[in-house]
Amino acid sequence: MSRTTTSRSVPPRPTLKRTAVAISAGVLLLPLGACGGDADAGSGSTVTVTVGYQSRTINTVTAGTLLRSLGAFEKQLNSLHDGVHYKVNWQDYATGAPITAQMTAGKIDIGSMGDFPLLINAARGKQLNSPTRLVSVTGYNLRGGLNTIVTAPGSELTSLKDLKGKKVSTSVGSAADGTLVRALQRAGIDPNGGIEKLNQQPSVGASALTAGSTDALSQFVAWPGLLAFQGKAKAIYDGARLNLPTFHGVTAREDFAKQRPAVLEAFLKAQAEATDYLNDHPVDAAEKVAKATGLPAEVVYLYNGDHGIATFDPAIKPQLVSALKQDVSILKSAKLTGDVDVDSFVDDQYVKKALGPAAYSEHLATKPAPAVSEAWPKGASKTVTFDSPSKLLRYVAGHRDTLRAAYVPDTTTGTLWFSDKAVWVADGDTLLPFVAPDTAQAYIAGHGGARVVPYADALERAS
Repeated sequence: MSRTTTSRSVPPRPTLKRTAVAISAGVLLLPLGACGGDADAGSGSTVTVTVGYQSRTINTVTAGTLLRSLGAFEKQLNSLHDGVHYKVNWQDYATGAPITAQMTAGKIDIGSMGDFPLLINAARGKQLNSPTRLVSVTGYNLRGGLNTIVTAPGSELTSLKDLKGKKVSTSVGSAADGTLVRALQRAGIDPNGGIEKLNQQPSVGASALTAGSTDALSQFVAWPGLLAFQGKAKAIYDGARLNLPTFHGVTAREDFAKQRPAVLEAFLKAQAEATDYLNDHPVDAAEKVAKATGLPAEVVYLYNGDHGIATFDPAIKPQLVSALKQDVSILKSAKLTGDVDVDSFVDDQYVKKALGPAAYSEHLATKPAPAVSEAWPKGASKTVTFDSPSKLLRYVAGHRDTLRAAYVPDTTTGTLWFSDKAVWVADGDTLLPFVAPDTAQAYIAGHGGARVVPYADALERAS
């Protein structure tokens, strides 16, 4: 795949075998009828496939926003040549909950959402006798960096312990809520009685933080990065400190998958094409997603870029399944689900067939590329990468007027963050970035003489 321009030797992102493979024309003809309850009445030869996605939850773009903009699913459906005219009905939602509601009602065939909503999807499907299956993964982070807790820029809150007795907005049942619960528990705070939790949609919580009606916000991609980029928030907790995988994935109704396996396979092949496109053209993909969602491309790239917080791969890796099993207890304690049989929910037969068995094995074995520092010059179609944050700072200092964005990985967790929003520590002549103050302080505690320095000072020291 294509690479970014490199100023120093940087380990490349692992190369995967191309996953977009043409669908065989010899597909079995299936009974004609409606998918998602939306077929054209009386057509007899038209089938509408309904896809639920979250356009602004940008770690699902390979099964939603980017996939839709590329027209890859429609092209794959057209290649089936099974005598059926297919239409795709794209339905955009803010969270996974309404997608689950529509799936269990038989009105959505394929949906994408985060790991905690996926478990609720599995539980509701079984409860309502409308089972669903996890059929692929979109974006993931093996340490949990997709979720972040932020507070207002001028807030005196600097750590989780400061949240005791405070108002914290999150979306109950989301992956961000799971991060909040686990983080508070590790900080010795009761996640139920130790804070005043506000159950709000991401956009409502963001507005509440800006208005000062909540003290902190725990949310999933891309809200923390967006608020930080806009100068409306600062990070106080990097979800990667939990060192527990978090991911987004694709779920399908079991009856739909069994009735129309070729259609589901076509979707997963299209997802693979979108994944290849994102990995091969990260800047262009970020621009496409930004245009479709209204999000700044710089924020999209923070998460979905060549060395972004998320890694995109449709394979259902064992580490992610293991993490999903650990998530069940969090949802049970919140009384959002009972027991969930994760092993029966996970079904990789369709994505394995879509990619091919040999290629699928290669995908399972790949690992995320190491995070590096990146600069995005104005007007450039590629970023410039550096093998140390200090070298990035030196570049930034000399290109302030021609720079679109600059990113640095947290020294401890590897989570990418905007260089001008990071907490910088000077340890002798070495300059080290951190996403949140408490992570920086943990480093300082173990390194005598290290201290926090303002970003302006860091730039001056580097130059």
